[in-house]
Amino acid sequence: MTNKPDRIKAVGKETAMNDLSKSEAYAAAGVDITAGYRSVELMKKHIRRTTIPGADPDVGGFGGAFEPDLTGMEQPVLVSGTDGVGTKLKLAFLTDRHDTVGIDCVAMCVNDIICCGARPLFFLDYIACGRNVPERIEQIVKGVAEGCVQAGCALIGGETAEHPGLMPENEYDLAGYATGIVDKKRMIDRRAMRPGDVILALPSSGVHSNGFSLVRKVFDVDHADLNAPVARLGGKSLGEELLTPTRIYVKPVLALLKEVRVSGISHITGGGFYENIPRSIPDGLGAEIERKKVRVLPVFGLIAEKGGISERDMFNTYNMGVGMSVVVAAEDQSRALQILSARGVDAYPVGRVVESGEKIRII
Repeated sequence: MTNKPDRIKAVGKETAMNDLSKSEAYAAAGVDITAGYRSVELMKKHIRRTTIPGADPDVGGFGGAFEPDLTGMEQPVLVSGTDGVGTKLKLAFLTDRHDTVGIDCVAMCVNDIICCGARPLFFLDYIACGRNVPERIEQIVKGVAEGCVQAGCALIGGETAEHPGLMPENEYDLAGYATGIVDKKRMIDRRAMRPGDVILALPSSGVHSNGFSLVRKVFDVDHADLNAPVARLGGKSLGEELLTPTRIYVKPVLALLKEVRVSGISHITGGGFYENIPRSIPDGLGAEIERKKVRVLPVFGLIAEKGGISERDMFNTYNMGVGMSVVVAAEDQSRALQILSARGVDAYPVGRVVESGEKIRII
């Protein structure tokens, strides 16, 4: 069994109502129901920050409710994505910083569904912990709410499950789920891609949320000084660099889609360039990436050097400084770069689409 305070129902209630639910026997078994309700009280202000038209934090009960505006849509299509933060959470445990991993959780989901051209509508999270520490849960949800604000979607529900005996007391796992919507005629259609189309790179904020099992091994993070400044990282500490949250590309890409024909979008996650870019390329075509144009971030050079990792493996594991790639027609390149730049994304051309039976080549 799990301690499952219903966030949506509880957000509109007073603490006094929750005081009716107490169990000394359950608490003796390691589950503190009242801590769950305290967590909900602390996260209220963060959840309310994410309210958008269609979402009402006082409605939902056992399920999160959302009323989508379908005005002007001929064939609305729902697009969903789910993901977690993975072993990056180990860095949060070691540094005792928990307010950024929620952004990662949202980013991993909404960046996936924007690849279809869908606008995120709502998000739900799931936190499993060894022991419910309300102040820590609040910090996690604070990050989730910030991610939702950046993505323009509502946090309409969530679950906090206390698992004594299954997980260490001071550890937790974090996963989430997002749903977006797009008119079918506006979905990204890779069949429209043509040889000569340009591949634009949208810079990442760092390692994002993939490849951390290797990162932890390379830096031996359990024994490393995560707070010491590192010259190669511009004076930032290793902990600060590695905990930098995943960049959320939703708003800039939605702006781009309104004005430019986009025939392919790839979210560069686990598997790096070699796994993710080909997913947006149709059969008979290939992506030709110019290695010298890739603006590799310093952290990746540090990982490669310290771990003795080949460049091929680095490009097959990490985003290398490119969090997302977008394919546009050559004649739309300048306009696309202007639109993205106006929204804070310093995108740049990194390659082109060619006729090929090989889905990707880095030259």
